[in-house]
Amino acid sequence: MDALNRFETKKTFLWTRLEWLVGLGVAVFLALTHLGDVRWPVFIGLFVVIDLIGYIPGAIAFRRSADGDIPKGYYVAYNVMHSLLTSMVIAGLWAWLVKPEWALLALPIHLFGDRGIFGNSLKPLNTSFEPVRHPAFVEFEAAYERQGGAPAQAGPTQVRSAADAVSHSRA
Repeated sequence: MDALNRFETKKTFLWTRLEWLVGLGVAVFLALTHLGDVRWPVFIGLFVVIDLIGYIPGAIAFRRSADGDIPKGYYVAYNVMHSLLTSMVIAGLWAWLVKPEWALLALPIHLFGDRGIFGNSLKPLNTSFEPVRHPAFVEFEAAYERQGGAPAQAGPTQVRSAADAVSHSRA
């Protein structure tokens, strides 16, 4: 995966999930080694609020929808609440305004678990809110597999730097 090929193969996706599982293991280890120091109501609240705001409303809307089409605001709420950046801001503000504490491990445990165990990350706006294979991705994956995963041959006009790719994507 790079700036011009924003996809993962089954193998690279498994490697990415393994990295998240290692992070999850570290966070769980820290929580377990500090069990007596964790304020459990805070831990549970921080763990649950991510899905309470970011997932459950969208999941309910999705299940109530006849065709699975739901407002994009549910995706935005999911992505904001399941963002590592949001969790870092929440943890930073909590540590500054309340106090640094082991209960804050609920945030990475939740997010690393979502990514490592379930394979969930941020939701693209043009996919199903709940996991459903997108027909265009199924077609792409089949074509990629037929090619045998051989690298694409790049001519001089196809090779761009990451900065070039970004500036061309904005045009």
